[in-house]
Amino acid sequence: MTENDAEKARPAGDRPDAEQSANWAAQPAPQQPDATGLGGHATPHTGAQQAYPAEQQQYNPWSPQAQQTQEHQTQGQYTQSHQIPGQQTPFTQPGPSVYAVPQQRQAQKSTSGKLLAGVAAIALVVGGVAGGTVGYLTGDGSGGSAVNALDAPKPAQQTGNLPAGSVESVAQKLSPSVVELQVSGRSGAGEGSGFVLSTDGYVLTNNHVVEVAAGGGQIQAVFQDGKKGTATVVGRDPTTDIAVVKVSGVSGLTPVELGRSDDLRVGQPVVAIGSPFELTGTVTSGIVSALNRPVSAGGNGDQTTVMSAVQTDAAINPGNSGGPLANMSGQVIGINSAIYSPKSAQGQGGEGGGNVGIGFAIPIDQARRTADDIINTGQATQTFIGARVQTAPTGGAQLGEITPGSPAEKAGLKSGDVVTKLDDRSIPNADALVAEIRTRAPNDKVKFTLSGDKVIEVTLGGQPVTPN
Repeated sequence: MTENDAEKARPAGDRPDAEQSANWAAQPAPQQPDATGLGGHATPHTGAQQAYPAEQQQYNPWSPQAQQTQEHQTQGQYTQSHQIPGQQTPFTQPGPSVYAVPQQRQAQKSTSGKLLAGVAAIALVVGGVAGGTVGYLTGDGSGGSAVNALDAPKPAQQTGNLPAGSVESVAQKLSPSVVELQVSGRSGAGEGSGFVLSTDGYVLTNNHVVEVAAGGGQIQAVFQDGKKGTATVVGRDPTTDIAVVKVSGVSGLTPVELGRSDDLRVGQPVVAIGSPFELTGTVTSGIVSALNRPVSAGGNGDQTTVMSAVQTDAAINPGNSGGPLANMSGQVIGINSAIYSPKSAQGQGGEGGGNVGIGFAIPIDQARRTADDIINTGQATQTFIGARVQTAPTGGAQLGEITPGSPAEKAGLKSGDVVTKLDDRSIPNADALVAEIRTRAPNDKVKFTLSGDKVIEVTLGGQPVTPN
């Protein structure tokens, strides 16, 4: 396969290459005669507060000096500059009692005397700006006692009856089934996400999450309730970025409910759950932003890992890879696998940029079929036609060398044919054709529309995938 116009993105489970505008961590599978499938940490940042210096808080509005000052203010204009810690230049404020709040404040120890001075400063502000309101601090203005929110009783606790179709209800339903996968091997270590398929421990995730452990490494599964278990790779498919692992030593697992991805609509709300930056059990929400988006998981134009992805603006970050994307019924409709990370969003030293509102998920219909193959046979099956393909200069996917005896040859396709549609789906470039073929199953019959409006029916083939 050759270079194409597919979207470049990177997996949501690893670090990017600083020299690329969009990079994937998944290692591309070996080039196959007909390649047809793809390839997630933030540090909490806290601010602190700094008390104002005591010398700025000693003004007493009830002193004789204050009364003199107030009289002077009624006869003319009075301004005073106050230099506040953390600001570059002083600022001018009307009256001696008004203090600006610094944009950044840092923690500083204070004595009880300074705290009392702070109370005086507050009173000064209120009294100086709105004279006569001091009485409000001690009464409600009508002779009655003050109303204080701190004296009110706590409201009743929220009940467990969550509204159907809410993000809360989806999170409550799915979270127990989402797993953090901590992976290590000879070539490195990392972490990602997955979700439970069966009560006996099968977990669906991304190939790029677990491939580092495929050659004798270790995988630990951590569940929402703190349970931990050792996981082993059952099988994986680099061409579709799908893998299945099995967890042992843990009981009482809750399988997810799988939905379908062939009836998704742009704009419908979705929820993503996973472990971004090792923050286990993180829930984010958004919408389906686009459908059938050809995305190359391998980067660099590698067609061996192209998928027809579900695009979403739900926040997906490094570590979300392999986690579920669900509809508002709590049904899994995709596997979060990649994010678009432009060079401008990447940190220094090649550190990965975070979410920019463009994430990609493998449609669950495709993932379901591959997972079923892996569990039943230990090996995935790749859908193919047996022809090389490149983007035609005028648009569409131009066929190159045709493999003898392949589905393409049997259907009568020839080198040089330009495919412009597959069934009712427009094919603008080579990646679009590869991605669309991968969404189908072996033995599916599809119609190729060629340039000139010639239509040829092709029965798709299937071949075992040998992991890299």
